[in-house]
Amino acid sequence: MKDNMNEMLPLVDEEGNIIGAATRGECHGGSKPLHPVVHLHVFNSRGELYLQRRPEWKDIQPGKWDTAVGGHVDFGENVEMALKREVKEEIGIETDTQFLMKYVFESARERELVFVHKAIYDGDIHPSDELDGGRFWTEQEILDAIGKGILTPNFEQEYHRLKEQGFI
Repeated sequence: MKDNMNEMLPLVDEEGNIIGAATRGECHGGSKPLHPVVHLHVFNSRGELYLQRRPEWKDIQPGKWDTAVGGHVDFGENVEMALKREVKEEIGIETDTQFLMKYVFESARERELVFVHKAIYDGDIHPSDELDGGRFWTEQEILDAIGKGILTPNFEQEYHRLKEQGFI
């Protein structure tokens, strides 16, 4: 398996208004056009946070633990449509979600407008073959893993941001 570098993604301004389109390859190729993504943090009722393990074939951060659900908004989709699709595709559940915030994330290769959501879910989670599994983590396990190359830098930054703003 590998990512489709020809997949079309919308380009947006920092408010989320669509201003163009580009391929996934162009968006991840270092020129950093801003493109929208959705993230869902799934907590159980004990306060543990579900993280997915990114498969080794991913073009960005292979083998690291990351947000339960993360994916691009496809061209022609809105944020809500993309979130619902990605949740079903990646972890096989349907659940109510709550919008928390949006922010711009920039790495050496890409720039994303991240729409962050949260859900409380106690049912079975069925990670797809797009992922290399997943599990619930306690807050202490996450804190112990931060800065050790186990978690994606994006997740670590977002986790700190969520804590600072009182979302978790």
